[in-house]
Amino acid sequence: MLKFLSKMKLEFNAMDRRSAACVELLAQCTARKARESNPSCQLEVERRTDDQSPQITVTFVNGVEEVFDAATTAAQSIRSLILEKGQLLETEQMFRDAGEAWPVIISEEELRLPAPGTKPRKVEEKKQ
Repeated sequence: MLKFLSKMKLEFNAMDRRSAACVELLAQCTARKARESNPSCQLEVERRTDDQSPQITVTFVNGVEEVFDAATTAAQSIRSLILEKGQLLETEQMFRDAGEAWPVIISEEELRLPAPGTKPRKVEEKKQ
């Protein structure tokens, strides 16, 4: 998960029951394997003493920043969203490396073309 991020900031009050997602993500991010996946990712923890809702701010490697409300979003959901966006970034980079334009624009005509199908072989054809 960290390999797609340049920075992750977790803000929560440790005494607040709503901070479970922050604590869980913090544990996942400080695991050895996670840290080794991107040692340059900055992990910032702000322990609050007020009643503000816990939040997680992530900055992706392309500079896009996203804020999650950790009080209403489960840690696994946040992790999944980060991984989905990260895979999109990888796909975008693959296209750019290959010299292709991004985003890929497919015309309406091309979308309506029939897909080339595969014909199942008959049992007799397979034996020969």
